[in-house]
Amino acid sequence: MGALIQWFRDGGWIMYPILAVAIVGLAIFLERLYMIVFRSKINGRAFIERVIQLVRAGKIEDAIKLCAQSNAVLPDMGLLILRSRSRDEADLQNVADAAALSVLPRLTRRLHYLPMLANVATLIGLLGTIFGLRAAFAGVSQAEAAERSAALAAGIAIALNATGFGLLVAVPLTVAHAYLVSQAETIIEQVDEFSVRLINALIDRPDVRLGHR
Repeated sequence: MGALIQWFRDGGWIMYPILAVAIVGLAIFLERLYMIVFRSKINGRAFIERVIQLVRAGKIEDAIKLCAQSNAVLPDMGLLILRSRSRDEADLQNVADAAALSVLPRLTRRLHYLPMLANVATLIGLLGTIFGLRAAFAGVSQAEAAERSAALAAGIAIALNATGFGLLVAVPLTVAHAYLVSQAETIIEQVDEFSVRLINALIDRPDVRLGHR
């Protein structure tokens, strides 16, 4: 632990902006993780099948009650469509489109900040390395000839701390962004399937399970 702290201190003041980026990125990741994985993700397949069965059996109120039991994105989508009480396909599609505009942004909001912060951490790290190399070469010019090689090597090693720390922050943020996007896309695909199948059930059209045979 002491070696890690010393490594951080050797990087100079530029390490603190990178640390700030890491803290902001972690906060965004945890907030998005809670919203997408813990709050919005449910057993979508079982939920969709249960709601479609209720609607096709004419138990609209039971389907509404089932959707109202959860605040996840998928039930909210069903709730907005079922409460429209319309049986006109065009009207239902308009409601579904409006519902998607209402509920889907909850999944994608602030996700684009993560790759942006990863880039910022990398760039700040490179900037710190440039400053460090400049200082290292300036110090070498003032040293004795016998000491120049050792001083230059030490200066370069310290200068690279900033780039290393920037990459150390950027890599997890990039992986976190990819994971959250994949989870959000899974839910969005379920929402698209659910809205189509629910509209078909409400207008008594044969059911089609998207993506299945």
